[in-house]
Amino acid sequence: MKKRFTDWLYWHYHALSRAKKRRLLIACDTFLFVLAIVSAFLVRFNFSYPVSKIGQFSWHILLLIIVKILVFRWKGMYRPILRYTDTEFLATATQAVIFSSGTQVILAYLMGEWPLPRSVLIIDAMLTFIFVVYLRLIITWGFRQLKHRVNGDQQQEKLIIYGAGVAGSQLARTLIHEPGYDLIGFIDDNPELHQQLIKGIPVYSPSDLIHLYKQKPFDTVILAIPSLNKQRRREIIENLQKLPILVKTVPSLTEILTNKVSISEIRSIDVTDLLGREEVQPEPHLLRINITGKVVLVTGAGGSIGSELCRQIAQLGPKCLILYEISEFSLYSINLELAEKYPEVHCIPYLGSVTDATHLTSILAKHRVNTIYHAAAYKHVPLVEANPSQGVYNNVYGTLVTAECAIAARVDNFVLISTDKAVRPTNVMGASKRVAELVIQALSDLPTTHTCFAIVRFGNVLDSSGSVVPLFRRQIAQRQPITVTHPDVTRYFMSIPEAVRLVIQAGAMAKGGEVFLLDMGEPIRIYDLALQMIRLSGLVPDQDIKIEITGLRPGEKLYEELLIDGDNINPTQHPKVFSAYEYRLSWHELESLLNTLLDKARANQHRQVVIYLQKLVPEYQCSQNLYAETLTVELNGCVNQANHKG
Repeated sequence: MKKRFTDWLYWHYHALSRAKKRRLLIACDTFLFVLAIVSAFLVRFNFSYPVSKIGQFSWHILLLIIVKILVFRWKGMYRPILRYTDTEFLATATQAVIFSSGTQVILAYLMGEWPLPRSVLIIDAMLTFIFVVYLRLIITWGFRQLKHRVNGDQQQEKLIIYGAGVAGSQLARTLIHEPGYDLIGFIDDNPELHQQLIKGIPVYSPSDLIHLYKQKPFDTVILAIPSLNKQRRREIIENLQKLPILVKTVPSLTEILTNKVSISEIRSIDVTDLLGREEVQPEPHLLRINITGKVVLVTGAGGSIGSELCRQIAQLGPKCLILYEISEFSLYSINLELAEKYPEVHCIPYLGSVTDATHLTSILAKHRVNTIYHAAAYKHVPLVEANPSQGVYNNVYGTLVTAECAIAARVDNFVLISTDKAVRPTNVMGASKRVAELVIQALSDLPTTHTCFAIVRFGNVLDSSGSVVPLFRRQIAQRQPITVTHPDVTRYFMSIPEAVRLVIQAGAMAKGGEVFLLDMGEPIRIYDLALQMIRLSGLVPDQDIKIEITGLRPGEKLYEELLIDGDNINPTQHPKVFSAYEYRLSWHELESLLNTLLDKARANQHRQVVIYLQKLVPEYQCSQNLYAETLTVELNGCVNQANHKG
C-alpha cells in the first residue's frame, strides 16, 4: 500500500506542468511569508504578544508579502528545477530577501512612523530566508527519496569517484540525481581531504581502496581528474587493476576547454590512457603551410589514416580537398561525413586506383593540385604475405605511378605514409613499403624533379582497421579468448590524430627525400595490453577471459624499429619530430630491378617477386614458409595450365 501511494505521488507530481509546479511553490512560499511575520512578532515580544493584535497590521503585512512574491519572481527564485538544484540558489535567496524585506526596513527608518516595528522586519527577513531555503532543501531531498523508492527495484551501480576536486564534486552532484547509481565515496591523493565529507560523501585515501572494496564492494571507479598527465593516469589505472572493477573516466582538460564535452560526460578508459605518454602537440604554423588555401589530394581517403587526414585538412581551410579512393563505400562515407561537418570546404570525391596513371594524371591536371598525401596501400601483414604479387603491385607500383604523376603535374609537395615494418622487414608488406620509400628517394634526387618528396614512418596506429585494439575489444565484448601471437611481442603505438599531425607537419618541414619519425616513447608489450584491457572491463584474466598464444604469424616480428641506421638522426623544427637521410639507390640503379619486380608481380610469379624484393632490400629476411607457399602456388598454376593445354 505504501509503495502504491509512493508511486502515485511520484507520477502525479511528475505529470504536473512547469507552470502548475511554479504556482504550487509560490503558494507554499506565501504561507511561509505569513508564518515568518507572525513568528517575528512572537519572537520580538517573547511570545507574549497577542496574535489577535497582529491583525491591525494586515494591510502592511499584505504589502510586505506582495513585495516578497514580486521580488522573488524578479530574482528568479521560481525558475530553477528543484529536483536538480543543489545549494546554488542560496545566493539568489539572499538577494531576494534583502531586496524585499530591506525595502520596508529602509522605509521604516526613513519615515519613522512606519507601523511595523523595524526589529520585527529584521527578524522577519531572517526567518523568511531560513524558511524558503529549508523548504527547497526538503523538496529536493524528498524528491530524491521518492525517486529512489519508486526505482528501488532497479539494480544500482556502485561507484567510487577518483578525484575529490572540482570535476569530482560536479560529477557527484550529477550522479546523486540518478537512481541507477549508488555513490559510495571519493578517492583522492591529497591527505588533507581524507576523512572529509563532500556533499555528505566520505573521502578515502588510495591505500584504503582494497579494504573499502572488501567492506563495500563497488562496481566502477570513475577517474575525475581532467588535468592528470598520462604517466600518473597510467599509474592510477595499473593500481586499480588489482580489483575486478570497471574503470571509466571524465574527458581530458583539453576536451573540456575546447567545449567538445562536459565534465559530467563519462566514457570508458581509452587505450591511449594506457600508453603513459603525452601526445606530441603540433606546431600550428607547420600544419597550415601545405594546406591552407591550397588544393590537396589524399589517396586512400577512406582508410583509417586517409579519412583522419581528410578531417584535419578540412579544419585547416584548403582551397579544395580531393578524395581519391578505390572503395566505393569508404569514399561515400568520408565524403558524407565531411559534407555534414565541414559544409564550407569544397570536397571532390573520385573513385580510382593509384595504379591508374591516366585517371590520376587527368585529376591532377584538372585541379592543379599543390599537395598530395599518399595513404593508399595494402597494409595487413598476413593478407599481403598470402598475396605477395598483389601487395607489391599496389604498394610499389601505386606509389611509383602517383609520384610520377605528381612530378609530371608539377605538384609542390608529396608525402608518402610509410611504416616501421619497412625497417629490416620480415614480411612482404614491410619490404614493399621499403621499396616504395626507395622509389620516392630516387625520384626526389632526380635533377628535373620539381616536387618536394617526404616519407613519414610511424608505428602502430590505435583503432585503425587491423589493429589489435578493436580486435581485443570485440573478443572481450563477446567473452571470447583474446589471441596474442607471442608473449614477448612489443609494438610502438600512437593515436590516429597524432599520426596524421605528424604526416602534415613532415610535409611542411621536408626539403626532399627525408624520412620523418616521431619520438614515440617506449614500446608496449601486447600481452600486457591484453591484460589491461580485460581488467579495465571489470573482468579477471584467465578466469573470465583467457589469453591464448597462437604463435607468430608468417613475417611477423617480435619487435619493430623506426630507423635502419639508429645513429643517423637529425632534429627538426619540432622537438619531438626527427628526420634521417637513410641509404638509397639512384634512379639509374633502381629502375631496372624495379621494372623486373613489377613485371613479376603482374605475372603473379610470387617466388620471383620475393627474390627481387630481397635484391632491392638486402636486409629483408623472408620466412622459409613463404618460399614454400609461393613455390606451391606457382607449381599448381603450371599444372593447371598444362592440363588446360592438354
